[in-house]
This record gives sequence, C-alpha cells and structure tokens, in this order.
Amino acid sequence: MRIALLAEGGYPYAAGEGRVWCDRLVRGLSDHEFEAYALCADPALDEGGLGALPAHVRAVHRAPLWSEPEAAAPYGRRARDRFAESFAELAGAIAADAPAEDRFADGLYGLAALALDEGPGLRHALRSELPLRLLEAACRAPGSARLVQAARAVDLLAAMEHLVQALRPLSLPWYGPGELGGADLCHALSGGTAALPGLVARYAHGTPLLVTEYGVRLRRHYLAEVPGDVPARALTAGFERRLAAEVCARADLLTPGNTHARRWQERLGAARERQRTVYPGMEADRFTDVGEAGLPGEDTAAEGRTLVWVGRIEPAKDLIALLHAFAEIRKEEPETRLLLVSQGGVPDYEAHCRALAAQLFPDEAAGAHEVGDNPVSFEETGGPELPDLASAYASGEVLVSSSVVEGFPGGLVEGMFCGRACVSTDVGAVREVIGGTGLVVPPRNPRALADACLALLRDASRRARLGAAARARAVELFTVDQNIAAFRGIYLELMSHRRVPPRWGAEPRPFEHPAEAAVPGRWAGGRLPGWRQGGLSPRAAVPRWSRTRDDAGLEPVGALPQAAGGESR
Repeated sequence: MRIALLAEGGYPYAAGEGRVWCDRLVRGLSDHEFEAYALCADPALDEGGLGALPAHVRAVHRAPLWSEPEAAAPYGRRARDRFAESFAELAGAIAADAPAEDRFADGLYGLAALALDEGPGLRHALRSELPLRLLEAACRAPGSARLVQAARAVDLLAAMEHLVQALRPLSLPWYGPGELGGADLCHALSGGTAALPGLVARYAHGTPLLVTEYGVRLRRHYLAEVPGDVPARALTAGFERRLAAEVCARADLLTPGNTHARRWQERLGAARERQRTVYPGMEADRFTDVGEAGLPGEDTAAEGRTLVWVGRIEPAKDLIALLHAFAEIRKEEPETRLLLVSQGGVPDYEAHCRALAAQLFPDEAAGAHEVGDNPVSFEETGGPELPDLASAYASGEVLVSSSVVEGFPGGLVEGMFCGRACVSTDVGAVREVIGGTGLVVPPRNPRALADACLALLRDASRRARLGAAARARAVELFTVDQNIAAFRGIYLELMSHRRVPPRWGAEPRPFEHPAEAAVPGRWAGGRLPGWRQGGLSPRAAVPRWSRTRDDAGLEPVGALPQAAGGESR
C-alpha cells in the first residue's frame, strides 16, 4: 500500500515535534511504501535537515511556508472572478458569528479547484489587494462577529498574512497522479494545515483521509501568542476553528491519542463512529530492567524518601506549586528529598525555580562540621549519576507531576514502565493514562499534592502494588507494538471501504481501486510493462469486476463471456 504522510513541522525533520512515534510507526510497517509531505513554518527546523529514514520511505516533499511565491503568470479575468467568489465565501465564513461550515467548505474547495485548474497563481492572488477588500467587507457585513467589526487595516493585514501561510498547501504541486493523486491513503499527523493537502486529495481524487491528533492543534493556537490586536486574533481563530471543523467532518477516520483530544474533536462536529482512540507507542524495552527490579531500598531506613520529577522546566509544569508542596512534605517527613530531572525548558523560569528552592530550603547539615546540602537537586541525564532516563526514574520511589497544562503525559508513562507509583495533577489525559494505578489531585493545589505524596511515602506496600499495576497497564496499552498493530488494521480497513469518485456518472463501489491494482499483471488489473508498445490494449488495465456499463468499449458488470452460438458458458 502507498501511504502519504502529511505533517506540519514534524516528521521527517530531525528535530520535528512528534517525530519519534511516527518514525517507530513507519519502521514497524515496512510492508507498505511511504511518502512524506512536510510543511515547515520554521526556517531553523528546515535548516536542521531530515532525520534518518528507512528505505521504504520512497520520497520526501518539503514546502516552506515562509518563502515568497514563485514566478507565475497572473490570473486572467475569468480566474480572478472565480477567486473573488470563492474567497468571499471563505472570508464570510471566517468573520461570521453564526455557524457557517457550508460557506467555509464552498470557499475552501473553490480555491482548491481554482489552483488545480489554473496553476500556482493562487498565492499571488492572495497577496493582492482584492482579498483584503473582500475580508474587510466580510467584517463589516451584517451578521459578522462583534470582535471583527472594528477591524482596522493593520488587523486585516495580520489576518491575511496568516491566511496566506495557512492556505499555501492549496497551490503546491502535490496533487498529480504521481503524488497524492496516486496514493492509496493520506495519513495526516495532526489537524489544521497539515491535513489540508489530504482534504484536497480527497476532494479531487477520493483518496481516504486518516487524521491522527496526539495534541489538539486548535487548542494550541488558542493559547499561542498571535500577532495583532483583538480583531486580527479573532479572524485567525475563526479560520483555524472552521478548518478544524472541516477536517473533523470530512476525514474518513479520526484517531485521537486520548480522551482529551477526542472530546475536542466531538465539540468540532466529529461523529463518534468515525473516531478511534489510538495511544502513542512508546519504547518500553529501555525501562524493562528498572521496571522488573522493583523499588530500591527495600527493608532499609532510606525506603520511600525520594520524589522524582522528570520533564521540561517551563511555566506549564508549575514547579512553583511542586516546591511549595514539597515544603509541606518536609514539615512532616524531614528526610524526604526531591529530584528534578530537566529535559530542557525556559532558562528564566528555571532560574526562578532554583532561586525559590534555595529560599525555601537553605542548605542543611547533619552536624556542625559537615557540609550543608539542599534537599532539592536539579539534574540532567547524560552524566555519571544519571546516564539515562531509566536511571533517573530508578532514583526515586514516587514519580510526581504538577502540570497545569498537559496533553499526553509521556513522562508518566515512562515512570509507569519503570514500575513507579505516580502522583499527578488532573489535567489533559493524566486520569486516562494513570487509571487506578496512581493518585490524581486538582491542579494548583500544593496542599492536596503534598497529602497524596505523603500517603505513598508512608505506605511501602501500597507503593509496590500501585507500581506493579502501573507497569502492567503501561505495557498493555502504551507500547510501540500496540500502536503499530492498531494502525496496520486501520490502514487495511480504510482501503476496504474506499469509494473513489464515479466515472462517467456510474455509482462508486468499494474496492474499485484497490492497492493491488498497482501491481503489474493481468490478475490484479495492473498494466503490464509491454502495453505501451502495443503488446496489450488498455482494456487489460481494468479488472472485469470493476467495469461499469458506462465504460466505453467494455463489457457491463456481471456480463459473462459468450460462447460460440451466443450461449453463456
């Protein structure tokens, strides 16, 4: 099967977001052919180059979203009229206060059809003055949202800059029979702009579209700092919301990575029968030794005295609340220590956390002639004490997380692979991941976080039971093997239900264009190498079971070959 992977700033770039799980998926499905179609909005990411790719990734198509349009002839009068009509529908849907999914779809696919018919001039048209005037008219029209009615020229320019970049996939040369037009399946690795080429391929060629979301792209846009004042942010948010709703409505199957992402898709109009939760696959082998060794320090006085936190040091992780919770823990358990293992982050925020730790926990010494020591230590993996992540999780008995914003908690899953009981705030997919194998507390509540940690620190048998259950749950649900098996079945299922656009007015049928049709040979309906030289007629390229009554020169479906005398054999 020929799979087209659609990504925005992720796979196959060496430093792309979400690259690891996708690389494991591609390597695990070596019986399929893959082509990567990568959109990139960050020049630094593009300069970093591509990661190592397996041999069955046949091609990589890259498109920088920040580059200027290539030289192309401007649209003629008829094409400009088509552009104005389609963009007016799109702008009206973006600025509308009421639901306008149909108008958005008409405008989006109208622009896509224009780009397919007229070539790469769409981006030049988007850079012209006409779309600015149409967007301004949509903002001033009756029924527009209150936040966009006062949009000024600077707001319209900021919004148009976002639209030009987001609509760039419509004008890319990716939709021919040798690219997305010939793919058996489009697999978008996120929603939004990454899925836009898949929508166009589905519209133009009937290619099935699978969309996987392990993080909610629309939510990330809402939380990001968008240039411009309130009207500009409202217009860009309106576009992203309409596009996300269109992806959820048109995709043949949606595979959210957790219930949190699934609920966002449902709010955007996704039908539940077209959703299937597939957890991201994580490598469990490197944590096997630690997970099977059990908890350290059994039957010793040092048992249960270390809390471990692993992740990026940034405001979303709320280490300030964790440090205050640890201060409450130290009041009741003075021997407890906190190990913070950094995987990068925001330097200013890390400096603030270090200063707070030094203020809350001044260096302490057991005696007058001993060197003081801080119970909070900031470490990084790769050194002699913590050579890898497995050793970091093995350094403590309880894994703690204090995040206020979280998608899929990969750090908690790694700790579960290591057999550690977890205490975490109830955000994102944490409750779904932990299940009944850990303790969950409200975010921004240091007292509740401290009480939960104390409950596990003081009960070794409970820690051991929860740790063993956590490892069993992680091995069952979150491994690479289960992720690969799930997508292998999904790929075959989507191919079995494929319905291509009808030919000559005939009704579409499942399996009219199966993956086997690409195999040379009469039995599969593929074209043999000699047919171009006149050895075979093009009729040999169409399987008998897929022919229609309207196919010129071909027998109708179900017709049997006639024997001599006109009788059926």
